[in-house]
Amino acid sequence: MNVQSVITLGKEALTVALLLCLPPLGLGLIVGLTVSILQAVTQIQDQSLAFIPKILAVAAAIFFFGPWMLSLCIHFTGGILGNLSQFAK
Repeated sequence: MNVQSVITLGKEALTVALLLCLPPLGLGLIVGLTVSILQAVTQIQDQSLAFIPKILAVAAAIFFFGPWMLSLCIHFTGGILGNLSQFAK
């Protein structure tokens, strides 16, 4: 296993990790900003008000994007396990 293959594998692992984190974190960010803007406009300063919509948004993102995220993990893991003989050299 040479340096280029290690760099490629690391790059692919980081790409998969970013793709897996993007839907839940993105929806949580959007919902959090929306709730924060609504709190600023209405001058409601309750700290716990933002948590429930963000939790529900993250749960919905995992529910809707879960099959895609699972297939991405399975594809990446299958690629690593399929090429295990190249890594063990």
